[in-house]
Amino acid sequence: MTWTRSLADGMRAAGHAALAERLATADAGCCSFAYYADLFSPSEAQGGGEARAEGDASEIFEDLLVELVGALTSEHSASKVPHDRAWQHRERILAHARSEVDTSGQSQGSLSVLRRALNVATTLMALKPWGGVARWATPKLMVRDLAQVSRYLARGEKDASGLTLDGRIRQRVHEALGDAPVVVVAHSLGTVVALEALHDQRAVIPLLVTLGSPLSMRTVVRPRLFPQPPRTPERVERWLNFWDRDDIIAVRPLLERDVLPNASGVLPRSSRIDSDGIWVHSAGKYLAQAAVAGPVAEALLSAEHRSAS
Repeated sequence: MTWTRSLADGMRAAGHAALAERLATADAGCCSFAYYADLFSPSEAQGGGEARAEGDASEIFEDLLVELVGALTSEHSASKVPHDRAWQHRERILAHARSEVDTSGQSQGSLSVLRRALNVATTLMALKPWGGVARWATPKLMVRDLAQVSRYLARGEKDASGLTLDGRIRQRVHEALGDAPVVVVAHSLGTVVALEALHDQRAVIPLLVTLGSPLSMRTVVRPRLFPQPPRTPERVERWLNFWDRDDIIAVRPLLERDVLPNASGVLPRSSRIDSDGIWVHSAGKYLAQAAVAGPVAEALLSAEHRSAS
């Protein structure tokens, strides 16, 4: 499992080699995964499916694009250096992205939204000195991830029993969590799923780790979360949130500004990490960081100690 290998690498970098070896070999059973890619489509479950967003999900997708570009523009404006050539270059790129997001006079519908999203994602790639494979692969990955977020938040796509897509996804998470104390690591859409699912969790969560989270997209994601207003689940004892400088999906990454504390006063604590590569939003990139894997290792070792005593 890619996540397990990356987490083991991060644990080694953090000085927890013994636990890393256990994780990567015989003791990999200490981890369980809430897998739900197959609920989006069989082809997406294999990692190569085409993104789709229809009906309400299509409208949410539109709003996600607008907020994403708006957040990047605000961040850029806050660092205003009008006579700096690099700043002016970014200004031109973002202006082009805003024009691509603008839907006035354009055709509507799922396919047109996805095509526009791909154009916007491709334009945003020019904000960084990426080339080659990155400029081809990364826009498709970004569109796929945003499409899945929009479909989850649309609260539709009922199955034969009447359970919506988001309900089926949370059901998978609850099955993976069980009833014992557990360290929860969530990534991207998974951070939205985890925040909602953990409100129904009875067991203690010693540590919640969120990676590359879109939770603070204030006009699209935040107002659609359950329950409202968003707050730390009661059973969470500690919450660490990590964001990468080049992760354009984790806009407005300081979750502590947008989430209320639980009764114990627990709020997320956000930290920036810096990865290299063509798609830093991937879970593997985050988990391989010592800053991320170290606290996870410490929480697991502490849980083992409590169980043994």
